[in-house]
Amino acid sequence: MSTTATDRRVITLLAITTGVVIANVYYAQPLADALAQAMRVPTGSVGVVLTLIQLGYAVGLATLVPLGDLVERRRLLAILLTICVLGLAGMALAPGLAVLEAAAVLVGATSVVAQIIVPFAAHLAAPHEQGRVVSTVMSGLLLGILASRTVAGLLAELAGWRAVFALGAAATALVGFLACRRLPRIEPSTTLSYPRLLASVLELVRTEPVLRLRMLFGALAFAAFSTFWASMGFLLARPPYSWSEAAIGAFALVGIAGAVMARVAGSLADRGHAWRTTGAAFLIIAVSFLLMGSGGHNVLALVLGVVLLDLGCQGAHISNQGVIYRLRPGAHSRITTAYMTVYFIAGALGSGLSSVLVYPRFGWTGVCALGGAFAVFALIVWGAATIMSGTKRIPR
Repeated sequence: MSTTATDRRVITLLAITTGVVIANVYYAQPLADALAQAMRVPTGSVGVVLTLIQLGYAVGLATLVPLGDLVERRRLLAILLTICVLGLAGMALAPGLAVLEAAAVLVGATSVVAQIIVPFAAHLAAPHEQGRVVSTVMSGLLLGILASRTVAGLLAELAGWRAVFALGAAATALVGFLACRRLPRIEPSTTLSYPRLLASVLELVRTEPVLRLRMLFGALAFAAFSTFWASMGFLLARPPYSWSEAAIGAFALVGIAGAVMARVAGSLADRGHAWRTTGAAFLIIAVSFLLMGSGGHNVLALVLGVVLLDLGCQGAHISNQGVIYRLRPGAHSRITTAYMTVYFIAGALGSGLSSVLVYPRFGWTGVCALGGAFAVFALIVWGAATIMSGTKRIPR
């Protein structure tokens, strides 16, 4: 199904819905210091909340996203978005850390709607347009991530941190209503039972070496990304910066260039340049952490580093998706499950190591060393795969 004018409106709705939903996963990041003070707990305890959101997301990816190939997608979106709204309400009303953590897991798990929408969009697009269409939806996703931090910071300063999650609940309910009314009905692409459906995800990973390689690249990119953003709130809330929640949230907007990169990377993937784009993306990520290493006292270095980090991470991610969605046209949701489950497990790993272990013990320099190590390892893998592909020993 090619993208007609009507279809483009549908793709726009999918992009907006993706941005609104994915924002729920990131609202807490710029509020880390404020949450620690409000709950009267150490920063490491709030780091656990940030990690639990991403772990919940990973669980949802592994268990819920495959249902996109088995259950009518519009109905599946309605159910998950309703539960997500309830989880956000729980976070907004949480009387203590335990309730906040439980609600965070629920929100993370059901926010995988964003990853059900991506294969939905790929299904609507003609094969030669999939990179562009997926990049459009991913641009919405990136803008949602960036806007979430800005909105969270501004709203927390004006009305308190609870208002942030209340707004998330209202916005999620609104896009859920619009999506259920306006999205086309798409029948399931498989009749497998749920257990066999989950087993088929593992079979895809076993039989598709390109998918395995792209899963590794995605994992390393998002681990690096999460390493930075999980501790950014701690850095900017304390001397020498001592910024307010609003300023910390607004800082996220410097990564807007990543949205542009998402479009460019999608076009390059459609033209057959995904491999070179991937290598360039990880080189950019490595350079970004070199710059941000001096960002503990130099805001210009920090800003430039964040721009490069978002450029590199989005370039790698979109290049990966442009490749994997061409592997099995009838298994987009299961391919998404395999790729994004590992992606977010790695993100949770990067977030947990950064905010719970590395920043409290080694400070900002340790955070940048960790993020840079992920990028350097990815470059080593990319270089080895480039050499081996020349001898036909590994597909890429």
